[in-house]
Formats: sequence, C-alpha cells, structure tokens
Amino acid sequence: MSGPSGPADPTWRGAEPPEIVLGWADYARATLRGVLVVLLLICGIILKLAVLLVERLVRGGQRAWSPVVTQGVCRLVFVILGLRLETRGARMAGPGAYVANHSSWLDIFALNARRNVLFVSKAEVANWPGIGLLAKLTGTVFINRDRRAARAQPKLIEARLMAGDRLLFFPEGTSTDGRRILPFKTTLFEAFLSEEVKSDLQVQPVTVVYHAPPGADQAFYGWWGDMALGPHLLQVLGARCQGHVEVVYHEPLRVADFAHRKALARAAEARLRSAHPSEDIA
Repeated sequence: MSGPSGPADPTWRGAEPPEIVLGWADYARATLRGVLVVLLLICGIILKLAVLLVERLVRGGQRAWSPVVTQGVCRLVFVILGLRLETRGARMAGPGAYVANHSSWLDIFALNARRNVLFVSKAEVANWPGIGLLAKLTGTVFINRDRRAARAQPKLIEARLMAGDRLLFFPEGTSTDGRRILPFKTTLFEAFLSEEVKSDLQVQPVTVVYHAPPGADQAFYGWWGDMALGPHLLQVLGARCQGHVEVVYHEPLRVADFAHRKALARAAEARLRSAHPSEDIA
C-alpha cells in the first residue's frame, strides 16, 4: 500500500534501530526547534484554512493558492532544523503522478518543499493526532488497506488523476532505514493504465536520499520498524550538526509506453534506484 505508512505497518524489518542517546544540550535544542516548528505549523494551519475559505468562495473550491502555503511552511521547517535541502532535476509538465522512496516523516516536508503534491496514504493516518489534521488540510488521498476494498482503490486513484490532481505514491508500502529501496508493490500502478488516462499520463520517479550528520549512523534520519516517533523527533530536532537531504526528479515515464502495471513499476523502480546509494536487495 502506498502512503506515509510509518513504522506502525512494517512489512520490512531491517537491522535494529540505533539507540538514541541525548544530552541536556540536545534536549534544549530539540525543545527550541520543536516549539518553533509547532508555532510555524499552527500559523500555517490558520493561514491555510483562511486561504481554503477564499478559494471556496472565489474559485469554487479549486485549490489555486493554498498549495503555496504548504510549500512555504515545508521550506521553513528545514530552515528551523538547520537541515540543508537540495533538489535536482526538472519537474514534469502536464498530467501525471509521482512515485518516491519512503524513509522518514521528513519525506512529507522534503517532497512538498519544491512542489506541493497530494500524498496517497493508508486510511489510518487520517485518525493520527496532529498528523491526521495536517494530512487532511494538504489534500491527502486516503486508501483503505482492506483486501475487500483493493479492487476499488485503482478506481479512486483514476478519478483523482482524471480531475488533474498530482498524486504522490510510496510504492515500497512501508518506510525503511533510508539506506535501501524495497521492491515496489504494483497494485496501485493499475490506475495509471486506465484507458481514460493512460494516453496523456506520466509517472515521474523521485529519489529522496538522506545524508546523516558527520559521525552519525547512516540511518540517522530513517524512521522504520517499531521505532517510536517521539524519540526520533527528539534526535532529529536536537542534532547539533545536521546532514542534508537530496531530492532527485528523474525523467518521467510515459504510461502509454508500457503494456502492464508490473513493467511500469519495474521501470519506475529502476530509475529511482539509479540515484540512490542503496544495497541491492531486490
């Protein structure tokens, strides 16, 4: 299942997460940064709601301006953290969807910082405290993971694509430690091959690579397995020296060039892997 699944749904369990040890200075930095991020998010929510109201009155609900609010807030989060964000590659023009690897809660900010996108997420995220509200405000598309509803999911995705929405999927189905990319699950790729959308549709792979702070474990920014969110937030917020994040936009794939979803998924996975220093675990 695509979406910011987090460690609550681990279909993959890698090495044991490194032990998180913080000193008083780390807690002080984490507190300061955390307060600033929370204030930023609160201000962003208020502004977003105001802009959404204006859009409903003036644009009939079409989100013409509110995505700019999301993008600005996500960029400022990286400023507060002191975490450098680098982007490479051109974003696709025309209708399409994005697929990206998934390592951390930071992915949401990194992938929204350059271009606001609509994430496809498991339905449970809608009920998560705080995160659920943010997901709803940013237009997240929630998917039910129940096998009985599996056949209906591509139709839902197809409808959103036909409406012109730029959706972003995490085809690995769960988060990893950031050092590898898992084989893509192909079910939701079926929506791209619908006769109604495939002639004009593109799929653009996006690689997200986290570089740990000097001397830190390479999985420093990864959030996976049974890791609790609180300690990981403290670790990232409290880091004296931060690493950096790369977001690489690859050449889009024309959906019409592929006969079936598995071929499209393999091509997208290969292109995404080409910019990631991962282990070959496929």
